[in-house]
Amino acid sequence: MPHTTPPLDMAAWMQGHLLRVEAFLSDWVGHGAPAGLGQAMRYAVLDGGKRLRPLLVLAAREAVASADSPHSPLHSTADEAALRAACAVELIHAYSLVHDDMPCMDNDVLRRGKPTVHVQFGQATALLAGDALQALAFELLVPEASAIPNSIQARLCGLLARAAGAQGMAGGQAIDLASVGIALNEDQLRQMHRLKTGALLQGSVLMGAACGQADVAAQAALADYGAALGLAFQVVDDILDVTADAATLGKTAGKDAAQDKPTYVSLLGLEPAQAYAQQLHQQALAALAASGLPDTRALAGLAHKVVDRAY
Repeated sequence: MPHTTPPLDMAAWMQGHLLRVEAFLSDWVGHGAPAGLGQAMRYAVLDGGKRLRPLLVLAAREAVASADSPHSPLHSTADEAALRAACAVELIHAYSLVHDDMPCMDNDVLRRGKPTVHVQFGQATALLAGDALQALAFELLVPEASAIPNSIQARLCGLLARAAGAQGMAGGQAIDLASVGIALNEDQLRQMHRLKTGALLQGSVLMGAACGQADVAAQAALADYGAALGLAFQVVDDILDVTADAATLGKTAGKDAAQDKPTYVSLLGLEPAQAYAQQLHQQALAALAASGLPDTRALAGLAHKVVDRAY
């Protein structure tokens, strides 16, 4: 009889990994920072958020690990590298939210169900907390006296820097700020979101893959998965901005419409945007099937979690 992989209990899988991520973030963030800075850093990172990006890192690591040789010298250190990468990408995400919420950007007062960092600690401390979180992310990727190969450390730093910088998240935010009140076409909107949101989500998948020995074809397929998932996440966010309330979102609902920002709902309409999210979901699953990796159940489960939020 052909071998079949049993279904994955996603709730249990997520809970186990989330406990590890939360414990390491609590150990690593903000300790010893002076003048209240550490408190603001911990407030920004801990006790909130879905941790999708860390979960993508860890799920991609598991997918490529299923193709690793268990006797590979990389195998014994890859899990440590992946956990550090998972926490690093969450720190980049957290810093971006701190800065995005400030008055000079989106001027929001609610994030993850609580006052934003600048409301709680003041603008100057919020700015510094974001800066410090960004620096700490890269510090985590290059631990002293580690068995993680230098080549892997460098690869992870490069992937995270590109995902977060001018050709990724920061560039997408610049486009977003410049597009208020402007009627973007679908190609322009897609490009903005591929950078602003999608780059870090795709980067999370690629960082997890970099902790294993997947071949070029598998890595390309995972990149396609990450791109489709990243765009789907933003489409769903646009849908939720008009269909969910602030208590559900943990942030201000209806903000995009109030600020006259271009979204998939404003461009396509609600039902076509929902259909597009489903199309992207299928693209993500097709990419996983094309990867040739023996176990992509966690990545498939996370894709479902992302798109299911819209229904």
